[in-house]
Amino acid sequence: MSQEKSKVVALMSNDISTDIIYPGRFMATVLPTETPQYCFADMTELNKRLKNKEIPPNSVIVAGANFGCGSSREQAVSTIKGHELIIVAKGFARIFLQNSVNLGLKTVVCPTIEASEGDELEILPDKVVNVTRGKSFPIEPLPKARQAIVDAGGLIAYTRKRLLEKMGNK
Repeated sequence: MSQEKSKVVALMSNDISTDIIYPGRFMATVLPTETPQYCFADMTELNKRLKNKEIPPNSVIVAGANFGCGSSREQAVSTIKGHELIIVAKGFARIFLQNSVNLGLKTVVCPTIEASEGDELEILPDKVVNVTRGKSFPIEPLPKARQAIVDAGGLIAYTRKRLLEKMGNK
């Protein structure tokens, strides 16, 4: 995970569903290159800032528990991944978290996180440091195998890398 400082650009509550992240009415759009335009489409101010590229890559959304609940739609992950956002949440829905690993979305499980919009966070392997508040919060790291997939950029990139290593073409 990143060791650079990242700014919190949005705070979200518990139980943010995949329909909030990527509304079902856009399900006909499935290409990862096209899904980012619909990221948080019904949160019009956030969506506008994302579409206008006012939010830089590696910015953070801090959320409560059960982020990504609801359907198993992969677009909920690809829409966020398209903006290279980091999600720091008190917890994630199981399928959303697995889709995040598969697509290489940076997610951090941090059950005690405290942050406000505009705070600077430093994400370390074992904790999130809220630099603005001068507080640290322990994280629940992904298992090493899952983290390796995220670090590679997703399951396809990870598999490609492993196959090339096996063939001796590092």
